[in-house]
Amino acid sequence: MTDFFTMQPGETAAPVPPGPVLCTGSASMRRIHRVFLWAYDEAPGLVRSAAPGDTSRAAYVGEVLGNFDKLLHIHHEGEDELMYPQLKERAPACALHVGQMLEQHRQVTQRLEDIEPIRLRWMETADAESGNELAERYEDLSSVLNEHLRREVTEVMPAVDRVMTQEELKAAAEHGSSQVSNKFLVGYLGMVLATNPPADRKELFKEIPAPVRLAYRLIGRRMYRKQYATLFPGRPIPETL
Repeated sequence: MTDFFTMQPGETAAPVPPGPVLCTGSASMRRIHRVFLWAYDEAPGLVRSAAPGDTSRAAYVGEVLGNFDKLLHIHHEGEDELMYPQLKERAPACALHVGQMLEQHRQVTQRLEDIEPIRLRWMETADAESGNELAERYEDLSSVLNEHLRREVTEVMPAVDRVMTQEELKAAAEHGSSQVSNKFLVGYLGMVLATNPPADRKELFKEIPAPVRLAYRLIGRRMYRKQYATLFPGRPIPETL
């Protein structure tokens, strides 16, 4: 089985600066990107799972997808402010790739902005027209993310690993976390763990602050299982930790 994060024909990685590896950004980015790839692959089907007029289902699904939309925006915002300017300054030869990644971020942001009013309208009405449009918008966004999230890991992160410290990368990763409810973050952790291979789950869990790990073990795992069962009735619930 080919790893998703594999460079495709015709793609070229940014020049990797000389010197030691300073952070584990490539590995961390894979772990986070996997949950976004999963979420937006599932998004169109989740929208279509709400029958026309089922406002209860539409409201629930729409809230979950809205949280992912917000998290994706915050994730990119942190990179725009705390990763890409540093990469461009410290590794000028990466400027072309930095520009390409920022343009892809702009494209994602535009799609998220277009999605929001449709999602909010659909959550209230659950009408078939809004649902079809929303599902198609999420299909388009998923297509864009499948390219961007892969290329960011394969083309850019090896250079980031050489020019940013672990502390700097952590600051970028934690950017804007206060904008998302703790309840969602604890449940979201279950989704992140579930969409990663077992070895990655363990490494990711080690990086999480102790209070969050405790909250996950006490309530987060149950929240995740309940949310997954509600989103995908009858589907086996993937294991986490």
